[in-house]
Amino acid sequence: MMKFLSTFLLVLLTLTNTTAQESKQKITVTVVNVNSNQGTVKFALSDKKNFLTGEPIQAKEGKIENGKSVVVFENVPAGEYAIACYHDKNSNNRMDFQPGGMPMEDYGASNNVMNFGPPRYEDAKFIITNKDVSLDIKF
Repeated sequence: MMKFLSTFLLVLLTLTNTTAQESKQKITVTVVNVNSNQGTVKFALSDKKNFLTGEPIQAKEGKIENGKSVVVFENVPAGEYAIACYHDKNSNNRMDFQPGGMPMEDYGASNNVMNFGPPRYEDAKFIITNKDVSLDIKF
């Protein structure tokens, strides 16, 4: 009986540790100041290696209602991430630029650090641990 009990406890501990390690969180992101309800807001959840340059870990599109757009990234494992987003006002699925390279559509990133030029990962990064996260982004 003692051997059975110790084996049972070992299995239970292993399952508990595995569940804790595989815990995945939810990130709720709200753009709070979209200047029109036209089009959509495109969101990209990325890590350092693919921020603004590669395929995002997750991509979402949010409807705009009353100047706000909300999306939820689900099943996000613990780690370091950044979010970039833009207002696709004309719904052409890309960010539009003037001939000189200036953006024609509003954009933003997590932590709301605005620079001259595109957002930088180091400014936009945040950490996910074992709790859900809510972020507000301003264009």
